[in-house]
Amino acid sequence: MQQSNGNGSTTATNGDIDESLYSRQLYVLGHDAMRKMAASSILICGLGGLGVEIAKDIILGGVKSVTLQDTKTTSWQDLSSQFFLRESDVGKNRAEASLPRLVELNEYVSTTCTTEPVSTELVSKFSVVVLTDSTRDEQLEIGDFCHANNIKFICANTNGVFGNIFCDFGEDFKVTDTNGEQVLSVMVSAVTKDGDGIVTCLDEKRHGFEDGDFVTFHEVEGMVELNECTPRKIEVKGPFTFSIGDTSSLSDYTRGGIVTQVKMPISVKFKSMREALKDPEVLPTDFAKFEQPYQHHICYLALSEYQKSHGSSPTPYNSADSEKFVGLCKEVNEKYSLGLEVNDKLCTEFANGCSGQLVGVQAFIGGSTAQEVMKACSGKFMPTKQWLYFDCAEVIPEGLTEADCKPTNTRYDGQILCLGKALNDKISDQKWFVVGAGAIGCELLKNFAMMGVGHNKGMLTVTDMDTIERSNLNRQFLFRSWDVTKMKSDTACNAVKEMNPDINVTSHQNRVGPETEKVYTDSFFADLNGVANALDNVDARSYMDRRCVYYKLPLLESGTLGTKGNVQVVLPHITESYSSSQDPPEKTIPMCTLKNFPNAIEHTIQWARDQFEGLFTKTAENCHKFITEPKFLEKQKSGGALMSILEGLRKDLTKELPTDFTDCIRWARLLFEENFHNTIAQLLYNFPSDQKTSSGALFWSGPKRCPSVIEFDANNNAHLDFIVAAANLRAFNYSIPSNRDRDFIKAQVATVSVPAFKPRSGVKIAVTEAEAENMHNDDESDSDKASVILEELNAKMDQLKSLNIQVADFEKDDDTNFHMDFITACSNARAASYRIAPANKHKTKLIAGKIIPAIATTTAVVAGLVSIEMYKMIQGLKDVEKYKNAFLNLALPFFAFSEPILAPKNKYYEVEWTLWDRYDIKGDITLQELLDIFENDHKLEISMLSQGVCMLYAFFMPADKRKERCGMKISELVELVTKKKLPAHKRALVLEICCNDTEGEDVDTPYINYQLP
Repeated sequence: MQQSNGNGSTTATNGDIDESLYSRQLYVLGHDAMRKMAASSILICGLGGLGVEIAKDIILGGVKSVTLQDTKTTSWQDLSSQFFLRESDVGKNRAEASLPRLVELNEYVSTTCTTEPVSTELVSKFSVVVLTDSTRDEQLEIGDFCHANNIKFICANTNGVFGNIFCDFGEDFKVTDTNGEQVLSVMVSAVTKDGDGIVTCLDEKRHGFEDGDFVTFHEVEGMVELNECTPRKIEVKGPFTFSIGDTSSLSDYTRGGIVTQVKMPISVKFKSMREALKDPEVLPTDFAKFEQPYQHHICYLALSEYQKSHGSSPTPYNSADSEKFVGLCKEVNEKYSLGLEVNDKLCTEFANGCSGQLVGVQAFIGGSTAQEVMKACSGKFMPTKQWLYFDCAEVIPEGLTEADCKPTNTRYDGQILCLGKALNDKISDQKWFVVGAGAIGCELLKNFAMMGVGHNKGMLTVTDMDTIERSNLNRQFLFRSWDVTKMKSDTACNAVKEMNPDINVTSHQNRVGPETEKVYTDSFFADLNGVANALDNVDARSYMDRRCVYYKLPLLESGTLGTKGNVQVVLPHITESYSSSQDPPEKTIPMCTLKNFPNAIEHTIQWARDQFEGLFTKTAENCHKFITEPKFLEKQKSGGALMSILEGLRKDLTKELPTDFTDCIRWARLLFEENFHNTIAQLLYNFPSDQKTSSGALFWSGPKRCPSVIEFDANNNAHLDFIVAAANLRAFNYSIPSNRDRDFIKAQVATVSVPAFKPRSGVKIAVTEAEAENMHNDDESDSDKASVILEELNAKMDQLKSLNIQVADFEKDDDTNFHMDFITACSNARAASYRIAPANKHKTKLIAGKIIPAIATTTAVVAGLVSIEMYKMIQGLKDVEKYKNAFLNLALPFFAFSEPILAPKNKYYEVEWTLWDRYDIKGDITLQELLDIFENDHKLEISMLSQGVCMLYAFFMPADKRKERCGMKISELVELVTKKKLPAHKRALVLEICCNDTEGEDVDTPYINYQLP
């Protein structure tokens, strides 16, 4: 047995989970689940393409140890999908050859390998056992042993375009969280005293609960027995109401309260494989193939019998082998008393398509299996019960023969066996643009390299402008710890080139957008076969979508959010595009809630984030620009905004200009007093705790939580955290050396003289969003006061020019820069004032940094599905029914596949058009000639014409201007209006038009693609 250098723990040397590495996964699984995984030992049997995918994802996930077992040696067929084997490994044991590369994935996981045969003695040492590449006899023997000895057992298989997973976690498996969603919490407005008490929530948002959920309460006044009560099962009555059982013996409800969902553990019972073979419980993966999983259950039983008697799978498209296989399907149906009607056509399809290995299928089954392993270790999320069957038979080209699928002793044999040599050759000449080399990008590049995309006359072009960070290493598996700070695209391309030296791949470091259209020109896109997006933001996705629509290119769009994932297929002239549908806008927090009436930790975190931006980013930026840019103030809007900037400059560059770190401590202490004492005291002066509204209701009720002032206490670590972080950030802004000595800071802060605060009358405080907006817009400017301040600042300009002002641009993943320390301390101090439960730094980072939770398993599954759809695109399939958009949630688990939505059709006169259509006009003509073409050829009158944001022509323009412009060439007109020369790389202009028909009615039309000479 070979041993790795891993320490066998997901934790750092101090025993804590390494949040710098696992941060994104922690937001998916949580600390408790990660600790359970850190105590689990996993055995993976079989290191083919499926086994290595499972091993990769589990090692990245951070279990205690992984042992790789395999007795087989590397074949050419393995190289089709086993990305950690090289051509030089042919003939070597697969586990031994893969071990060094798997070890590199995670320093905390002890990774070993063994070449001894799988046996009950071997598996007895492990928490979870995963079988791949195994015989049915092995599966039954090991499955029976694991079931009897409470060892979690998983069996996974991939055979050509088919795959399956079987799970057996024992007779009484505890699931602590079935879905991984955040617990819901809403405010209560009423509770009835009844045999079945009805809870009514505040109507500002729906409660979101479901029948059978459990809840508990806190902060209820009157009916205090509900506070911290044993979780009560609910029945939903409406979007704002639900019942909680008998409340008749409780005290009368007075007011207030918060109801919070409680996740109750459930017990799940599994059958052994031996039992489950005869009575299969199947998780559907594709509702369009609802009956097929049971046919595939028969096929896999028959395949085991076939391989046992023939020593191999059926030869693809060999009629004799297919007939034998179909006969075996009927025999096993009888043998296991399944009582199903065998579908000869499906069984023949299985016989023809179950040879070889496709990396996309293995990524889907492997990622899903790895998630099941994590469930087995942690009890987090609902396991698969118990069979999952998957197929993508749509990718198999029509008309294949036995000769088409003969192996060629190359690394693509696994693909040729399944899809034929002709498609393999076509794949080798493909040219694709992969946009993004992050988590999905790494997985896509690995898959495309194994498929051999572009390895002959083709090319993979990859762009990503980001550098590698430590937090990437947990899921972006092409990167290693020694790659941190290197460019993602370069490193990813080098990594896949090692996996498949044949591959032609080029790396770029460009952001995609209008600014790089001189790089990604018409000729660049004209040379492509398709685009695969691997992006993490909507703007870039939408831009690439528009590019693909313009150049009429296929687009593969995908994304993940924790255990959720999606894949969208965009086909020119056939489907809608990515931009055809939009997610609902993000919910924003009302300004008055943020400033004065927070009631949730999300509110205080956003307030603290705004404080950071205002104090250490925007203020420092203004100071730096004022000193270094003579025309800085001229660029600012006049009025209140300019006055606010000037007052800030005077304060930060004169009155409160720090000269040493003790000045920064003093500033931080006064900031604490202002934020958490004085401002709150003024708020309570305006609205005392017993204040009532005009209707007689208490002002501080419902979503308004009555705050209390915070008295600073240097012995309170939370208070001192604020001072340490704020002082160091202030010091950074002014290039003063930092100081992390808490004892020194504590001693110094005690010497700060804090002026007594007395609330003032006449201070306006916004109660509603409208009032907050009006106050924001009502800032007044005093030109005389502004002149005085500016004169004062200019008088000190020579002194100010010696300052080195640094801007603190928010960076959430650097634990040494005090950014998250400040936001956490600031948020929690405000939360304490409003009696809101605080959040630790980890949770605060999620919200303040708008982090997208991520895990390697979902990424692998999504990338696998993208690769499968790519096969269809490369074949040029036009039948939309052959393609699959995908939506999945591995936590539930849930899979939904659907046909891509057809592009909506528009119509004017009898002309139908979609988003893929346009008017192509060649040659540089005058505006009048363009107007005439539309009037004569299309019977349309152009009423308005624009290019980008510039209006070139409009019916309401003065007659002389219209006449002048009508005589100009379109290119000249664009240069006149935009005041810019057309770039040399620009070969066409997109012109948007508004048109009237012959009846004078507005009609929707496509845009004009105006091709320059």
